[in-house]
Amino acid sequence: MKLYVVATPIGNLEDITPRARGILSCVPLVFAEDTRVTAKLLAHIGATPSVMSLHHHSTSREMDRAAMALQEAGTAALVSDAGTPGISDPGNLFIAELLRRGVELTISPIPGPSSITAALSLCGFPTDRFRALGFAPHKNKRNKFFDEVAATKETVVLLESVHRIKKTLADLARVCGDRPMMVGRELTKIHETVYRGSASEIDEQLLKTETRGEFVIVISSL
Repeated sequence: MKLYVVATPIGNLEDITPRARGILSCVPLVFAEDTRVTAKLLAHIGATPSVMSLHHHSTSREMDRAAMALQEAGTAALVSDAGTPGISDPGNLFIAELLRRGVELTISPIPGPSSITAALSLCGFPTDRFRALGFAPHKNKRNKFFDEVAATKETVVLLESVHRIKKTLADLARVCGDRPMMVGRELTKIHETVYRGSASEIDEQLLKTETRGEFVIVISSL
């Protein structure tokens, strides 16, 4: 059996690589985080595989069905809604489960877009060493999380949603002060915007624009 871990565009559908297009067009089965999102991409490239949902809330029984479907198909692809599966994404859960079961399987990466590397490429901060910490906790351990961010000497990358970007910037202003940051909004999309400054300065900039979309926060190394 073979499972391809396929990176998909983070916003601009034209960013799909020829190799990813080829894999998605020839595999009989695709495991997707949100089947509706993946259906749009597959329609864009003219691919017609079966699509099965796998996400953070997939039950053990659903994992069983997915493993059986992979065994029946022989070859499949794993994608996320956007970017590279397994990075701040539930794709790693399925791979871990397959490995735990001892399934005889070849896993091959099909590299491509990632919001983390896209943001790092234009931040202007040192990137020879960095820490990608994903999304901040909602409630429990939130203060500890931001204390860890402030104490980290390397460049730090965070992800955030439109619903919590203001709160996260307030927390960063509290613990990081004037530490330089960059926030990328809707990277690769029509409304792509990049903000630079301290957390409080970026928060003020956001007040002047329509706040929507997904955000990547890059915090300069100390």
